[in-house]
Amino acid sequence: MTKLYVGNLPWSATEDDVRELFSGIGEVQSANLILDRETRRSRGFAFVEMSQGDAEKAISQLNGKDFQGRDLRINEAMDKPKRSSGGGGGRW
Repeated sequence: MTKLYVGNLPWSATEDDVRELFSGIGEVQSANLILDRETRRSRGFAFVEMSQGDAEKAISQLNGKDFQGRDLRINEAMDKPKRSSGGGGGRW
């Protein structure tokens, strides 16, 4: 599976909107619209998981495409750097 970053989403877009958009290209394994922790409103980006071939098609067909009045930014998601759980800094 390949995880895609989908940026520049309109605030009104829902997870179902994102899933529907990508399912027109291939099978969507998961779609996750990122919400603000406090307000529960969209932060304007999502992550979509698809097979490698479908992900490549989605990038080429949807990157820069107008979606509900905004030009989408789509690329392969980068892994989040791992945080050290050690503490360091002289803690005992």
